[in-house]
Amino acid sequence: MRDDLFDLLWEALRQTLYMVFWSSLFALALGLALGIALVATDKGGVKEAPKLNKLLSLVINSVRSLPFLILIVLLLPFARWVVGTTLGPTAAIVSLSIGAAPFLGRIVESSLKEVASGKIEAAQSVGASPWTIVWRVLIPESLPALVRGVTIAVIAIVELTAVAGAIGAGGLGSLAIRFGYQRFREDIMLATVVVIIALVQSIQWTGDGIAKAIHRRRFNPE
Repeated sequence: MRDDLFDLLWEALRQTLYMVFWSSLFALALGLALGIALVATDKGGVKEAPKLNKLLSLVINSVRSLPFLILIVLLLPFARWVVGTTLGPTAAIVSLSIGAAPFLGRIVESSLKEVASGKIEAAQSVGASPWTIVWRVLIPESLPALVRGVTIAVIAIVELTAVAGAIGAGGLGSLAIRFGYQRFREDIMLATVVVIIALVQSIQWTGDGIAKAIHRRRFNPE
């Protein structure tokens, strides 16, 4: 391996971690809001509103149906307006966040709907408000599933950074394409693949560990 390999890998990894961290944070905030809104406004939900539910579903499905590369191109003007540029990791965070939020919204919706209806009815019977039911019943009861879902979404964001890297976002994907593929650097290509695999495995193990810890604490509080 050549002398510049470590420096190139470290800078690319730093950029990828930067994009994944902030994109995951913003996407989680948006996705949590979308997922809660979908569950709350659904038929039989704590704040039933069928028309709003259908509109939210339409918007989410529309964004999810777009290939991520096309979504990035469509969001370039918005990214320029938000961060002042369309290139680099910071600009990519805008597209990554918006692209991952609908996916996370569906994950949150699915997780919240796993909560037994009896627990919701019990909370309603004592006069709990819709927001109290969401924050004191739905989210705590579905927390292990939420953590596993968020873990899947974060891994998906890691994969999306490679796509973003193809159009100037930087990161490991860009390194693999620009140096590994275009310059025929097999050492960089191999090292990048190994680092991405290690990163994804680390995220998966961390998410699984947190979910198991929450589950054990719930059923074995001592």
